[in-house]
Amino acid sequence: MDRLIILEPSSLVAVRIEPGQKCYGELTLRNVMYTMPVAFRLQPMNKGRYTVKPQSGIIAPLGTLTVEIVYHLPPGSFLPDSFPLCDDSFLLHSVVVPGAATKDSTSSFDAVPNDWFTTKKKQVFIDSCIKIMFVGSPVLVQLVMDGSMDEIREVLERSDPAWNPTDSVDSHGQSLLHIAIAQSRPDIVQLLLEFEPDVEFQSRSGSTPLEAAAGCGEELIVELLLAHKACTERSESSSWGPIHLAAIGGHIEVLRLLLLKGANVDALTKDGNTALHLAVENRRKDCTRLLLANGAKPDVRNTRDGDTPLHVAAGSGDEKMVKLLLQKGANKDIRNKTGKIAYDVAAEYGHMRLFDALKLGDSLCLAARKGEVRTIQRLIENGAVINARDQHGWTALHRASFKGKIDAVRMLIDKGIDVDSKDEDGYTALHCAVESGHTEVVELLIKKGADVEARTNKGVTALQIADSLHYAGISRILVHGGATKDGMPQVAAMPVSIPFGNGKMGKEIETKAAPLKRRPSRTRALRGSFDRSLPLAVI
Repeated sequence: MDRLIILEPSSLVAVRIEPGQKCYGELTLRNVMYTMPVAFRLQPMNKGRYTVKPQSGIIAPLGTLTVEIVYHLPPGSFLPDSFPLCDDSFLLHSVVVPGAATKDSTSSFDAVPNDWFTTKKKQVFIDSCIKIMFVGSPVLVQLVMDGSMDEIREVLERSDPAWNPTDSVDSHGQSLLHIAIAQSRPDIVQLLLEFEPDVEFQSRSGSTPLEAAAGCGEELIVELLLAHKACTERSESSSWGPIHLAAIGGHIEVLRLLLLKGANVDALTKDGNTALHLAVENRRKDCTRLLLANGAKPDVRNTRDGDTPLHVAAGSGDEKMVKLLLQKGANKDIRNKTGKIAYDVAAEYGHMRLFDALKLGDSLCLAARKGEVRTIQRLIENGAVINARDQHGWTALHRASFKGKIDAVRMLIDKGIDVDSKDEDGYTALHCAVESGHTEVVELLIKKGADVEARTNKGVTALQIADSLHYAGISRILVHGGATKDGMPQVAAMPVSIPFGNGKMGKEIETKAAPLKRRPSRTRALRGSFDRSLPLAVI
């Protein structure tokens, strides 16, 4: 036998360090003798740094006794000189004491005579294997900041399970997860998550770990936290939720992860903005596209000013963002709490390049559709872009040609409008005039140099439309203007459908062309066969 006492659970004592609290650890001594009591004495080598309670005592046969080891932090210090392990050591003396009195099988007191451990007649065992490991909040905080993976794991494993060490916080109220996120250390985050920290813990500033990771654009950390069921919604004390912070920072992959995990795309910040408001405000075009693709409502008004994302884009003068929002269906006529539409906001800040997209372009198309020549003249003089398109992709020339407003067509051409401009489906003003059966407009467009062989995106020419609708007079004009019939499909395979509203609303209406009125049965037979029908102006 080489010792009388064994140490439980090991010879490494975990001393917990906490600011303003007693720093101590516990060590259990077990007497391995079956019939004899054993006296012990435990002495720190650095007596000024540690206090042992009790320092000596008697342990009954096979009995145990718990010893408290108190560490005294130097004044003004929050951490030991070295950690988590230190070089401080202890000497454990033990000796068999036959006939020693014990109470309740185990007794301890500090009055065990010192000569018990020095008398040469007795066999005294001396053990120096006891070592100290420092655990506790400041130790873990510093280890996480230093990125010491192995030491972090060792301290976590040695800590008392009754105290969840992963819930340690620093002096600023940041949890270990927050600190690891700030250090961009997904490996440490993964290690901490093994010990089941509170993933919804809010820092002193009110942010959760997921909010912190989203704001930093830490894609892998966000994925780890989401895998551990972190909430995707804004915490009650936070100003912004994860989705808002990702949008502000332009962290599109983080934003994508949050949306895939069911984050509310229209969730509000504390001051009433959506992620779309914030993406637009910070000119995050990719994030804006992603939010809109995931169902973000472009017309939500914030609670502070009543501004929609379009108001925000207009105020910042972001032309690309304005056009994107309009393309995705944003309503430019919504008024904020001060009664202003987006155009008014743009005008207030002097963003003249937005005037056409927000107001003048639509006004120009409307005037062209109605044939109001004087209004067209005034709008162009006031800065309307003549080749601008409305929300359906039509220019003013498309509108005037489809409606047969010959004077408006003439003025627009004289003002320099692109006579061969195509909409998103490849239709020119000539296609529009032919399909609606306006002979005079067709003649004027050809005279002004319109491309009679222009094809839509589906390869349809103006002559094919005229022949399919049996517009013999228009067909002759087109042929006289240089149109050819090469490759023209059979009439039976080329019927025309004219849906309402740019071919996207699915509602068909009767054309006003005279030949179709004389052939109602033919109209029914022809409807719906062109691969793309003409976008029809609002009647």
